[in-house]
Amino acid sequence: MGKLIGIDDAGRGPVLGPMVLAGVLIEDSEELEIKNMGAKDSKLLTSRQRGEIKEEVVARFKYCVKVSEPIDIDESDNLNYLEAIKAAMIVNELTEDLDESVKVVIDCPSVNISSWSMDVQKLIKKPELVSLVCEHKADLNHPVVSAASIVAKERREDEMKKLRREFGTDFGSGYPADPKTKDFIKENFDNPKYRKIIRFSWNTIKRLLKAKNQKSLF
Repeated sequence: MGKLIGIDDAGRGPVLGPMVLAGVLIEDSEELEIKNMGAKDSKLLTSRQRGEIKEEVVARFKYCVKVSEPIDIDESDNLNYLEAIKAAMIVNELTEDLDESVKVVIDCPSVNISSWSMDVQKLIKKPELVSLVCEHKADLNHPVVSAASIVAKERREDEMKKLRREFGTDFGSGYPADPKTKDFIKENFDNPKYRKIIRFSWNTIKRLLKAKNQKSLF
């Protein structure tokens, strides 16, 4: 019997709001228990299903969440490397009190799995204990990663709800294709009031700023 950690992200692609990474630590024999909860890729679950499973997971297992705000994303040189940093932080926190081997499975955000894996590995504080596995679609193939996906998604949803309440504005999901988000961005991309929720490094915003600057020149 050994330990198993699953890690996944939520909110990597949106133009508004934070990116969230979550990790869940279990005994490897408990993965079937997570599967029986109904855990799978969070995108395949309803909001109600996600919420119910998330409550079971956080009540039953040790977990860790790391949030990257829009300013963190804008100031990072590379989103993949920022995610590697956050993933390693989760591994380090969940293994801090462990003195036994642990397998860590991460849903890899990069097309170059080998390079990204090395970035994470270099940041792990107990490399002698950690067996690192980075895969594409790990949230589909490993229930413990599915559980992490659900925890991350629910935390991002909570963060977005807080922002909507704070600003008294429904700006949608934050994804560029969302009509509510599109309308909000067009009207407010240059409004200092909303600076903390907008990812200015996204091409969606860069194009709007460029068009505004060109218009002002003429």
